[in-house]
Amino acid sequence: MAEAEEPLLDAFIDVYMSSLKYLDEFVSEPAKAYHLSFEQYLILREITRNDHVTLMDIASKRQVTRSAISRQIKVLLKQGYLQQQPDENDRRRLYLLATPAGTKAEKAIRARINRRFQGWVDVYGDKRAHEILHFIQEFSQITRMKK
Repeated sequence: MAEAEEPLLDAFIDVYMSSLKYLDEFVSEPAKAYHLSFEQYLILREITRNDHVTLMDIASKRQVTRSAISRQIKVLLKQGYLQQQPDENDRRRLYLLATPAGTKAEKAIRARINRRFQGWVDVYGDKRAHEILHFIQEFSQITRMKK
């Protein structure tokens, strides 16, 4: 790497260490009150929004392994936010359903996330928020193509 590029790299590292790591905390904090990670909340959200969701549906959608989703679902089951229901036609197929406690937790977490996000949009404005989103989408797309 050329010496002229090092300050740019250093600046990116500084931004990551001081700001981007905060983004994880920003999105995960609302779920902590319910003893959930943000990933677990997203799974719960998926299940409350859709019927007949299976573990494999979630794994496929997120492009992760079945075991990665299974670990997250075990927590949701243990905490009483989800239950499993066998398919009437194929008892081996298990649908994931939100319990009343899971539905209540999802709504409360969503409300907290919405308030936090709206505060962020209030600071940056709707136009700037869309520009940031577009940049992140573009960055993600380019990064995936380079793999």
